[in-house]
Amino acid sequence: MSNHFHLVVETPQPNLVAGMKWLLGTYTMRFNRRHREFGHVFSGRYKSLIVDGSGTGYLKSVCDYVHLNPVRAGLLGPRQRLESYAWSSYGQYLKAPGKRVGWLRTDRLLGEWGIFKDSPAGRKQFARCLEERRRQESPETDWKAVERGWLLGGQEFKEELLAQIHERRADHYGPELREADLAHGERVLREELSRRGWREAELSRRRKGDPAKIELASRLRARTTMTLKWISQRLRMGTWTHVSNCLVQKRKKDEQCK
Repeated sequence: MSNHFHLVVETPQPNLVAGMKWLLGTYTMRFNRRHREFGHVFSGRYKSLIVDGSGTGYLKSVCDYVHLNPVRAGLLGPRQRLESYAWSSYGQYLKAPGKRVGWLRTDRLLGEWGIFKDSPAGRKQFARCLEERRRQESPETDWKAVERGWLLGGQEFKEELLAQIHERRADHYGPELREADLAHGERVLREELSRRGWREAELSRRRKGDPAKIELASRLRARTTMTLKWISQRLRMGTWTHVSNCLVQKRKKDEQCK
């Protein structure tokens, strides 16, 4: 695009940070050398979106977004075909396998469009599908999940990923880390309720200062990063200051019993 670019990349190893550092650094050096410039070419950190590529349509959605971006940006006229935009890999999809760039994998996206053979007929069908998708575009088309989210996938994929993020906190930040911490807190709470044989309604039935709830709050505090405010609301224990006082008194009693 005029001031940014989009990539849909599959990484066999969790090394996106190192890969992007190499890509942006190498491009910047070559650009500056060629044009006799200096300094940064790109400003700020790149934004990444983790996509479920298991064949459930999410890869198709994000690739459609990228391939149709020149249309939304007004870089193609109404009568210009998508493949006429030179700075896109879309035109490569319409070439025979031997004439494409070597790094482009086409079978996954074609498969999500229901095109299972990379043949002249299959590539023509793909072109028809994208042009039809282009005609369906409107200012009201909702791309929020792609533009503003950090993940594009189903619930099972999301839960698995959140668990991984919680284990590898140093590699993540921002909304995905907060959501991973919240998912971990809920998971620990479910485990603790199950261990006690409690249902969710038991939290409302018991009084705010119930010793078993104080013990549960202590376990959540030790096993998660959730705040006292979250714990007080989740366990129906009143204010966070009440929970704090209860935990202080519990620690004092535990120390006296040692």
